[in-house]
Amino acid sequence: MRHLPRAIFTALGATSLLVLGACTAADDTADPTADTDTVTATGTAETTNASQGEVLSATLNDAEDSELGTVEVNELNDALEITLSVSGLEPGFYGFHIHQTGLCETDSAAPDNPENTGAFLSAGGHLGSGESDHPDHAGDLPQLLVQESGDGALSFQTDRLTLADLQDDDGSAFMIHDGTDNYANIPERYAPDGADEDTRSTGDAGSRLACGVVGE
Repeated sequence: MRHLPRAIFTALGATSLLVLGACTAADDTADPTADTDTVTATGTAETTNASQGEVLSATLNDAEDSELGTVEVNELNDALEITLSVSGLEPGFYGFHIHQTGLCETDSAAPDNPENTGAFLSAGGHLGSGESDHPDHAGDLPQLLVQESGDGALSFQTDRLTLADLQDDDGSAFMIHDGTDNYANIPERYAPDGADEDTRSTGDAGSRLACGVVGE
């Protein structure tokens, strides 16, 4: 067997090292690129989803103009996500609704009965109250539960209404009532003839405690 000169072996070894080094560099370059592509795609999707819809808000003030909380409305696909945060209230349940007029005036008159005056009556009845009985109005919402600390939070989704419903010609307003909403669920043993007109209109949620115009 013939022996190749040492110089040839040296050259072949150097070539092999160069090839292996190039492959390793390519692998090192490919992996981070693949990871970066994945992260970028995910981040873009999340950003796009988060910015799909318009955001509305309202500040809830009581009749003494003290701020009690805020409401935020986000449009998500075919529904609205409503988030409420309050503080400084007595613990317990409170009725929470959207009213049909964006006007939160203290010592005001009800639009349908000027002789009926009181805090925030300017906001009118529940949004959609002319189309059904309570609790099937578009503006009938889940109750707020306030903790012993006086703080309360509520977040939910509804497809009963749209941003356009909240931003019609006369606007709309979020309302916290000082009583519990019974959603017109009156057992027949208490009312054989069913709930009365007041209950079917308001759920007996009581007076209007805090009001906030949507969009302000």
